[in-house]
Amino acid sequence: MAKSFAAAGASVVVNYASSKEGADKVVKEITGSGGKAIAVQGDVSKAADVKRLFAETKKAYGTLDVLVNNAGVYNFAPLEAVTETEFHREFNTNVLGSILTIQESLNHFGSNGGSVINISSVASVSNMPTSVVYSATKSALDSVTRVLANELAAKKIRVNTIAPGGVETEGTHAAGVIGSDLEKQMVAGTPLGRIGQPHDIAQVAVFLASEDSGWLTGERITAAGGYR
Repeated sequence: MAKSFAAAGASVVVNYASSKEGADKVVKEITGSGGKAIAVQGDVSKAADVKRLFAETKKAYGTLDVLVNNAGVYNFAPLEAVTETEFHREFNTNVLGSILTIQESLNHFGSNGGSVINISSVASVSNMPTSVVYSATKSALDSVTRVLANELAAKKIRVNTIAPGGVETEGTHAAGVIGSDLEKQMVAGTPLGRIGQPHDIAQVAVFLASEDSGWLTGERITAAGGYR
């Protein structure tokens, strides 16, 4: 998404929690292609980190037009294995993190408003076994989108959600999803017959950030190749 936004002419801030190497690689690819990008470390579940993230954005670019909430963590486990620690880990990043970043964005969007794009998941409605905590966080994020689309409309801030299906990312590789029976099940249930790629989601995000989607707010766009 960062690279697609840069290709569309945006100046990009790549936020990362721990992978400085990964973030720097994305920045290098963008700047190497003539785009503008910086990397800023920060845990979005911590208000102080969020304020610093936006302060660095202001220092680099002066203003803010688009916020993409793509930070997310998950751990699929049966109900018997759910712990308080894991519950709070997922809710703190997936839900609280988005609320904190949107809250801080109010101090940085200009008079023309802005576009907030939350990254949910088909898991919020697919009722997949072993995803009780993760699915709950994404259902909550869907609600955040609907509520804040109403609340922030007077400020000309649009809030929308993208709900991807299975996507081949560093995260799904690390979790062992790619090449597993779960991936085969997802592909089998996807009418377009393949796992998603980051570019598939990125183009929807660029659309939601653009004036072409100026009449959309409070929407949840499923980008999953037909998977339900």
